[in-house]
Amino acid sequence: MLTRRQWMGTALGVTAAASVAARVPRKAGKVVITLAGGEQLTLSSFTGKVVALEFLLTTCTHCQRCSGVLQKMYEEFGPQGFQPLGAAMNDDAAKLVPEFIRKLGLKYPVGATPRVKAYEFLGVNFFEPVLTPQLVFIDRGGMVRAQYGGESDFFKDEEANMRKAIEALLTAR
Repeated sequence: MLTRRQWMGTALGVTAAASVAARVPRKAGKVVITLAGGEQLTLSSFTGKVVALEFLLTTCTHCQRCSGVLQKMYEEFGPQGFQPLGAAMNDDAAKLVPEFIRKLGLKYPVGATPRVKAYEFLGVNFFEPVLTPQLVFIDRGGMVRAQYGGESDFFKDEEANMRKAIEALLTAR
């Protein structure tokens, strides 16, 4: 049994490890997104494409706006190798995703992923508040090149900032 001091040390170690994992660049971890029909997509299946992975809550208006901008970017940059993905992590996400997709007219894959798995990928502490959306840009080789949380200034002009990030990754060799 851990003493209170050992438990606090362990918790602090986990928090420190999580903050290190959030650094970029880093190798993208594993993510499985379960689509409405039950099909499972893995992030690794998109190696060779520039990926924008949005961890979202289907009920979040900021997430809805971000997803709409990602759809616009997909229409513009999809033929050049850009692939957005949506991973809803709210309770009952699997039930809520179909309406989210329909309401926003999304044509790219959006599904559900367990919140604990999303937090592991993001490198954030499960016991701390995380503002959504959480947007991660991954290069063609599977490296995380940028990560933005809902509180980031990135979202103050998200369309221009997304365009700049996507163009930079598409032209990188």
